[in-house]
Amino acid sequence: MAPDTDDNEGFAESATDDRDSSAGSSGPVAPTASTDERVAAVRRVAAAGRRWHIGQLAGIAALLAVALTGGSIAYGAIRDGGTTAVADAPGALSPALLNSGDIDASILSLQAHLKAQPRDFGSWASLGLAYVEQARTKGDPSRYPQADKALKRSLEVKPGNEQAIIGRAALAAARHDFKDALQYADQVLKDNPYSQSALSSRIDALVELGRYADASKAADTADSRRPGIPVFTRYAYVHELRGDVKTARRVLEQALGTASTKGDISYVAFQLGQLAWNQGDYKTAVSYYARALAADDNYLPALEGRARAEYASGDKATGLRDMEQLVARYPLPQPLVELGEMYEDRGAAGDEAKARDQYALVDAWIALARANGVNADLDTALAAADHGDKAAALRAARAEWARRHTVHTADALAWALHVNGKDAEALPYARQATATGYRNASFLYHRGVIERATGHAKGARDSLKAALDLNPGFSPLGAREARKALADLEAAK
Repeated sequence: MAPDTDDNEGFAESATDDRDSSAGSSGPVAPTASTDERVAAVRRVAAAGRRWHIGQLAGIAALLAVALTGGSIAYGAIRDGGTTAVADAPGALSPALLNSGDIDASILSLQAHLKAQPRDFGSWASLGLAYVEQARTKGDPSRYPQADKALKRSLEVKPGNEQAIIGRAALAAARHDFKDALQYADQVLKDNPYSQSALSSRIDALVELGRYADASKAADTADSRRPGIPVFTRYAYVHELRGDVKTARRVLEQALGTASTKGDISYVAFQLGQLAWNQGDYKTAVSYYARALAADDNYLPALEGRARAEYASGDKATGLRDMEQLVARYPLPQPLVELGEMYEDRGAAGDEAKARDQYALVDAWIALARANGVNADLDTALAAADHGDKAAALRAARAEWARRHTVHTADALAWALHVNGKDAEALPYARQATATGYRNASFLYHRGVIERATGHAKGARDSLKAALDLNPGFSPLGAREARKALADLEAAK
């Protein structure tokens, strides 16, 4: 039976087609007569995207959600990357193909298969998940509408099928709609309480909604039902959020010891690198990032982590060079901001203009994300507070706080209030960001600056000292400002 028009919906273009008018790519990258700097920057991002080499597909699952976020959520808060959903797919294509490391080839194969077998609901679901992964690895939110179409088609062919609902959870989380992500995960678990993807997705959604006690219970439940690397990494993060770094490290080390695939090894080693980075242990962090890259030399989160740790440890030239190479392939908000701050910190001729270019690309990415259904308020708040429109940062932070009360949104709102001169209002949020015991030097720095501005000199000294003791190179500019503020406070004693 030949596919009809509706059955073709979802793969109107090849995964590597360069046409701006293709499905899922039109609109935000299309030039207009009034193209301004921001739109031009979006087009530069799109052009760069056509040169990116895709890293290994570690697994297309509901846990792909939030690697597109700024701050510590990117590569940190959700610990995205699991390993199971595709293996459960009833489609005709083998999991080996989908985990082959070339997401574009996997999408092309799925498209070809679905043209011949348009009623294969599992392959439609796998295609939707593949588009979510492609958006994540390429930093290209224009793939999300295609993912939505493919997942809808899967549900039209077989209403209520588990694979597509897991895909809807992944897509909702990728767009930062964590309430819907939780709803979809619970829908799957009602019928299949042992679904590893849904159990993992549920933990992720609860964490991102700031429901940490519920997330801890969900992690315990998942560990009892379906222990494995996707659950272990989330279990570790829930403990890290509570300040229990020892347990987090132990669980991740056990997970790394059981990891057998390249995707799992690179993913878990990276998480251990992040844990070491957060504690200011740059040597250990670089060692784990190297292990991640030995398993997959294109694992971009580890490349970013390595560049950041190199810079913080004093090898600034290498760190800046490596971050430049990364951003050329992966221009997402966090590495763009980090590179811009490295330029500002170096202060050589032309560096100020180079830094502005990076921050303009952050604005471009946010515009592209919003045009494709992604809630980018946290990204806006984090980037704009220091390097953009301060009023916009505050609007975005307030909007995000209205949706979810996490330590990251509390910190973002506190800092946005501070840069807008509202320190008295900011202080409770800064304290809330540090209340769980989560060890984050940026949070402590923000709290210290706000405490100083509100006349709490002793608290400010304690917070700033704690930030620098924990991770003295947590930010090229932030660490420098923290040292200066602490010195001024000590001199004024």
